[in-house]
Amino acid sequence: MTQRDLSWQRNDPSFDHVLDELEWRGFIHVSTDLGELRERMAQGPITYYCGFDPTAPSLHLGHLVQLLLLRRLQLAGNFPIGVVGGSTGLIGDPRPTAERTLNSRETVAEWVNGLRDQIEGYLDFGGDYAARMANNLDWTADLSALDFLRDLGKHFRVGAMLKKDAVSARLNSEAGISYTEFSYQILQAFDFLELYRRYGLELQTGGSDQWGNLVGGVDLIRRAEGASVHAMGTPLITNSDGTKFGKSEGNAIWINAELTSPYAFYQFWLNTDDRDVADRLKIFTFFTRDEIAEFQRQVEEEPFRRAAQKALASAVTRLVHGDEATDAAIDASEALFGKGDLAALSEDVLHQAIAELPNVEAQLGQEIAELLVATGAEESLSGARRAIKQGGVTVNKAKVTDEHQVLGEGDLLAGGGVVIRRGKKTLVGAIVR
Repeated sequence: MTQRDLSWQRNDPSFDHVLDELEWRGFIHVSTDLGELRERMAQGPITYYCGFDPTAPSLHLGHLVQLLLLRRLQLAGNFPIGVVGGSTGLIGDPRPTAERTLNSRETVAEWVNGLRDQIEGYLDFGGDYAARMANNLDWTADLSALDFLRDLGKHFRVGAMLKKDAVSARLNSEAGISYTEFSYQILQAFDFLELYRRYGLELQTGGSDQWGNLVGGVDLIRRAEGASVHAMGTPLITNSDGTKFGKSEGNAIWINAELTSPYAFYQFWLNTDDRDVADRLKIFTFFTRDEIAEFQRQVEEEPFRRAAQKALASAVTRLVHGDEATDAAIDASEALFGKGDLAALSEDVLHQAIAELPNVEAQLGQEIAELLVATGAEESLSGARRAIKQGGVTVNKAKVTDEHQVLGEGDLLAGGGVVIRRGKKTLVGAIVR
């Protein structure tokens, strides 16, 4: 594990207690008993955890909320444990609509390693409040079916299990639910119990859609150990227009650079709606309350500058991808949409940017007008040629003057990239292989 530099991260000193800051930032949607948890934290550090199931090769922005919650509690002087679900990932948390496709053991093991590497980059594994990592396969791999039923199953009541939102939705659907997925909530509760026994763990965090599973662990510890522990659920973040945050047409925003490029990641944040930007700054950055208030003022008084969006995009991209990738993404954004130099972009960054535009593969000698049609910037060749004739088309920021102009060697940027602008707002791309 290569420890990233986290020394710059701070909680806001203007808050008297970390729970106050978490509430203000919007991390806490539901909890067991915040007053009791506050009293417990006043007595000394607590140990807490969040679990991450390997249902994909990377974490996404929803998981980033959990990672930042873990980090803020650690900065307040508590001990985090990041748990990767090597066993729960083999089962799958019930979805409200249909049964999950079970992945192979080899695939899950590979994804476990990938997620572990990602989680480790957001926590401090040295110092006075060093984090730990765990894999729940370690305490479930040798658990027999009889032990599962006798030692765990006896503490669960079927009536309560049936009331869980995902379970209830599935029971009322044509798909139904298998015993495999129905038993998931017992396995997740067992994680809480096992970590309590091993490390004295007292708090589990997770998304509010996991609330039934979180309190299942609280109840299991109460029944099995007679102890009181806590759970905290973060809100499911949505945009002001009601759409699900972080997804566009079913595509998640991943924190793996190979799945979502740093340029695409940066652009996602840069395109944040004015109505949402303050809330995103609170959750996803370490800006202070006063700094965020100033960004809010700028949004209200000078929205055209998009200062808050630029700060948000830069901060979160640096957090996830580091300074070098972020600076390259900013340069690419400026080159495409501002006064930056397209020719100065590296092949990798330029191709990332073109991939986010309507784009096609092109050939030397192909008419610019044909590329406008192929990318959807114009509906017809006649319309494309008319746009060129009227002076409304540029290739790599150079105006096209001949309506029959073709791509030449001199038009190619790094790696054969070409950026074409139609009018003031329409950008398309091409790559000559």
